[in-house]
Amino acid sequence: MADPTRAFFEGLAAKGHEPLLASFSGSLRFDLSGGERTEHWHVDLKRGDVAVSHNDHDADVVLSTDRTTFDAVLAGETNAMAALLRGTVTVRGKFILLLAFQRLFRGSPGAHDELPTAGYAKGRR
Repeated sequence: MADPTRAFFEGLAAKGHEPLLASFSGSLRFDLSGGERTEHWHVDLKRGDVAVSHNDHDADVVLSTDRTTFDAVLAGETNAMAALLRGTVTVRGKFILLLAFQRLFRGSPGAHDELPTAGYAKGRR
């Protein structure tokens, strides 16, 4: 059976640089629950250069949800912002960084549009 989450993060790590995120730097952690276990994916982003690990270190933004919901987001079956409004996803930290990262999720509206986050990307917060 295919594992969308693993494929997404391993593909991102293998790519090493994501042009859609070239204006952003920061860290994101995805805490994905499944049964009694929580899986951690940590993404360090520096002007589009990407490093992915499984550590649970602090991050600029932390997204928590169950693995099934995250897989559905990656498949384009569930919109991440709609899941947030329903309460099936929680986010803490610098939400603007997650908005930028959402561009990588399949089926995200406006995935190729410029985001109104230039101030954050240039270090003005």
